[in-house]
Amino acid sequence: MPKSNRIIVTVTGEDRVGIIAAVATILAEANANILDISQTTLQEFFAMIMMVDLSQANAPLEEIKRRLTAKGEEMGLRIDAQHEDVFKYMHRI
Repeated sequence: MPKSNRIIVTVTGEDRVGIIAAVATILAEANANILDISQTTLQEFFAMIMMVDLSQANAPLEEIKRRLTAKGEEMGLRIDAQHEDVFKYMHRI
């Protein structure tokens, strides 16, 4: 069975202009491909989840996580990135 190179990126926080662009820019700079994205705003609160393929990425997951976390801190958001397998195990019943 081939090992998955997909990660799940979640973003939560107060809505503001540029959140999706900021996250997408970091992923593009790492040559990571966004496979799917869902986002919503509940009044002033923003929530987004992305599935991202790292098979062609030019940076390891830990470095991408560090960049996303730093951007989240800069923008007052919580940004997490987890390998798909970790996400699945954490959310199974």
